[in-house]
Amino acid sequence: MLFDVTRSELTDIFGEDRIATVPATAFPPAAADTEGARLLQIVGAPTGTLLLRRPDEDDGLLPLVQDVVHVEDFEGAAEGAGDWPVIGWLLNAYLTLDPVSGKVHAFDPDEGTVRELHTDVSSLVQVALRFQRLLEEFTFSGDEDDEEADFERLGGEVDRIREETSSVDPLPFQDDETVWSVVGDEIAMGRRFKGDSPGGRSLHR
Repeated sequence: MLFDVTRSELTDIFGEDRIATVPATAFPPAAADTEGARLLQIVGAPTGTLLLRRPDEDDGLLPLVQDVVHVEDFEGAAEGAGDWPVIGWLLNAYLTLDPVSGKVHAFDPDEGTVRELHTDVSSLVQVALRFQRLLEEFTFSGDEDDEEADFERLGGEVDRIREETSSVDPLPFQDDETVWSVVGDEIAMGRRFKGDSPGGRSLHR
């Protein structure tokens, strides 16, 4: 694992009810005993920007890529990608786990593209944690005269997350087109703040 993420770290920040997990039984046999599956089972990820996939109510399993998209429509999809489990949703992309490499891929059905998004699941959880924490803890001054400085400060925080992540895993922000790059841009523009957060209350009053 590239990042040291723990359940206690997540619960200390977000509380137990804001952490989503995926049971080991939801994964296909080839993926159930991988590090990524264990991390999603034991540690989980904060809900909000990232949505972890819930297992099917009938069979208790995660859908596979081939259940949600036509894999042949995606240029560059790896052989066997249709059998990867879909572990989450981010913006307009399905997030999937390659059980062999441990990488997280983003399948964008609108664009017909598939990209490597994370080197491992710990990177996914780390980026979700940091952006979600920023959305919940960042405060604007509330003074119109300081608005420009507030957004400069917010942009600086987003840039710091990008840079510190990229020094360990270059995939999430490898260019301006990745889903995480788009999320970062949206946050820097003042979007995605909930009304009950300090930033949201300042922006929406």
